[in-house]
Amino acid sequence: MAATSALPGVSLREATQRRLRRFAELRGKPVAAGEFWDIVAITAADDKQELAYKQQLSEKLKKKELPLGVQYHVFVDPAGAKIGNGGSTLCALRCLEKLYGDEWNSFTILLIHSGGYSQRLPNASALGKIFTALPFGSPIYQMLELKLAMYIDFPSHMNPGILVTCADDIELYSIGESEYIRFDKPGFTALAHPSSLTVGTTHGVFVLEPFNYLEHRDLEYRSCHRFLHKPSIEKMYQFDAVCRPRNFFQQNFAEGYIPSLKLDPEYVYTDSLFYMDHKTAKKLLAFYEKIGTLNCEIDAYGDFLQALGPGATVEYTRNTSNVTKEESELVDMRQRIFHLLQGTSLNVVVLNNSKFYHIGTTEEYLFHFTSDSNLKSELGLQSIAFSIFPAIPECSSNKSCIIQSILDSRCSVAPGSVVEYSRLGPDVSVGENCIISGSYIITTAVLSAHSFVCSLSLKMNRHLKYSTMACGVQDNLKKNVKTLSDIKLLQFFGVCFLSCLDIWNLKVTEELFSGNKTCLSLWNARIFPVCSSLSDSVTTSLKMLNAVQNKSAFSLNKYKLLSIEEMLFYKDVEDMITYREQIFLEITLNRKQSDLETS
Repeated sequence: MAATSALPGVSLREATQRRLRRFAELRGKPVAAGEFWDIVAITAADDKQELAYKQQLSEKLKKKELPLGVQYHVFVDPAGAKIGNGGSTLCALRCLEKLYGDEWNSFTILLIHSGGYSQRLPNASALGKIFTALPFGSPIYQMLELKLAMYIDFPSHMNPGILVTCADDIELYSIGESEYIRFDKPGFTALAHPSSLTVGTTHGVFVLEPFNYLEHRDLEYRSCHRFLHKPSIEKMYQFDAVCRPRNFFQQNFAEGYIPSLKLDPEYVYTDSLFYMDHKTAKKLLAFYEKIGTLNCEIDAYGDFLQALGPGATVEYTRNTSNVTKEESELVDMRQRIFHLLQGTSLNVVVLNNSKFYHIGTTEEYLFHFTSDSNLKSELGLQSIAFSIFPAIPECSSNKSCIIQSILDSRCSVAPGSVVEYSRLGPDVSVGENCIISGSYIITTAVLSAHSFVCSLSLKMNRHLKYSTMACGVQDNLKKNVKTLSDIKLLQFFGVCFLSCLDIWNLKVTEELFSGNKTCLSLWNARIFPVCSSLSDSVTTSLKMLNAVQNKSAFSLNKYKLLSIEEMLFYKDVEDMITYREQIFLEITLNRKQSDLETS
């Protein structure tokens, strides 16, 4: 088939919509053998996250939002050291072996990595990245449903084995109507997307074996010589990863990727998800059983894929520049994995008409849901998705985005902001580029531009309580310092954190922080008030936020204070799901009444 369709954006949108329709037909129905995944497994970081995921999966199955007759599992990482998504992959293999014995050697398995606390997108922290709401569908799609929809064609063209993906990215692609992506070769098979060299520095990059076609095709099966993990541009050139257009090939790539090869005639192929056949999975499992306990972070992409292909060398095992925390065991463990997998083939499915979107940060989340016309068009994203809210003028290109929420007709939400699972009263004004999640704001409130507000239900001493994290969407919650004297280096809504503590009348002591006392950050700072009602919780946290912005005192001394870290420990998932369900039922009833009135 010829490579480039005249309108690649149109073919991408049509292919995406076809997959969504096919998935919609399977929701709530038993699937036939070979029609869908045998197992869908989600990884969780700890027991609390495991329970939250299981509760949400149970709700989805009860409401028939997922295909039935499939085994849905949540696999939790072992307690102790963080083991990364590579370690989680190994742990998941052991769980499969325990559950199914030799039976799993005939299964097609989807493994979604969703362990972690989503510190860069904290409205996903409590209930998980894989349960992030998307602005379309009725009931609302979450990332889980979207993943299942986008991979709908894979299981029937896949040999027994495991497809490994992450919870916070979206892969869209278009190929010929009579073509399918096949995962049927031994070893590993990865998807590859054309990207700018700049994007390649933050992804995995494939160095492909030479290829004879004179022109690009939408779907190409290639062999990979070696895999580079987050390489510098110099390394891309050094290892011949950089490609140039064949036959004047031009393609419109995703936002942040090459906008046009007329402007940027060089590009690389970057990674997204990968498949490993059952034999390779068993080899990794035997390795994991042999080592016993893993005490370092293993990256499923950087540490598995870099070992593959005839050009792979052991040098990368000693490069820890991309590692957040260097453990003593890391280099040794990488070398053992390299020798285990060395000689295993890495097959690459090149998707020339494809896009890769990441929604793992507040900036990406706001951009893709409000400003990015490409993703809106391809997925059919809506400005008002399953909500009660007056219409937003269509002429506005940078709209706000309202997801399963009830907003009074007199409240205002500025362009570029997202409101999800919330109720806003008539005297609420939301500024630009804000995120409001799980909140109930009934009193008069003005939220400044770039505000982040997310409410959690808590169970403390068997009593239901509420706390609301309120900060700036651009605040770096992960940035940490080692000593109390250095907390002046932290910033809260663009203001020195030390000044904020002064405004809130809080003393700088070790008790101000939860958890590790040598890792002090906004994430574990005890600054968020605990209240008896959801509305009081939001109101109080907004007062502390406004006090910082207005440089006016607001004492937090009289409140019980928690850090975000502690809020996640005390979270009451059941109550948060119930709150969302109440909003769902009210919107459903409102729609039925509207239909009756117009009929």
